[in-house]
Amino acid sequence: MAEYSTTAKPTLVLLHGWGLNQGVWSEVQQQLAGDFQVLALDLPGFGLSRQFPPAYRLDEVLSQLAAQLPEQSYLCGWSLGGLLAIALAAAYPDKVKQLALVAATPKFLATDDWPGMRAEVMQQFASALSQNLPQTIQRFLAIQALGSEHAKQDILKLRDSIARFPEAQPQAVVQALTLLADTDLRQQFAALTQPVVGCYGRLDSLVPVAVLPLLQQLQPAAKLTVLAKASHAPFISHPDEFCQWLRSALQ
Repeated sequence: MAEYSTTAKPTLVLLHGWGLNQGVWSEVQQQLAGDFQVLALDLPGFGLSRQFPPAYRLDEVLSQLAAQLPEQSYLCGWSLGGLLAIALAAAYPDKVKQLALVAATPKFLATDDWPGMRAEVMQQFASALSQNLPQTIQRFLAIQALGSEHAKQDILKLRDSIARFPEAQPQAVVQALTLLADTDLRQQFAALTQPVVGCYGRLDSLVPVAVLPLLQQLQPAAKLTVLAKASHAPFISHPDEFCQWLRSALQ
């Protein structure tokens, strides 16, 4: 069988979620290294990305991320990272060949016409952040694993993986939460021309599976998968199943 250089592999870019860092992808990176050139980016102000726009405006965040995004990348975003991945695919179409969403939607805050995170939950997080940032992040880690059949192990795995990188900048954490609450990209999502795939957990309390029919209406050709026993972080709770899904979805 012929051998191929690593440059022949397609590039897979991974974007993490709110409050965390690229460490969440460590197992995914290991499993997919044979298939892709895997590049896990830190969102501005998180992990190794120490610089961030003070107002954390969407266009400025996208500009900082786009500068690190190779042309024609497969772009996979989880949670807040998925929201930003949608925005990147819309604003920089030459950079994004295909979009993979993980527990992500173009609008996270629940409204009468859209299932999502309840406003009071978002407000509780915002209030708690000002009192104790590390404790609030730990609480958020616990929510990621709600419903998972091995929630304690998932939380420990998440905690260990993100601890290998610097803590997020407090102002970036607060501003990113505001961005998550205020952003509505449904029109941009509907207008995307790139192929869209998605992976969701049936037990997810932050991005309920009730949103999937609405996503399908906006992107009729999108291929959306539900993992029956996963919650908000399927790549942590079910890494083998998740990597198998992503590998086949991006062919």
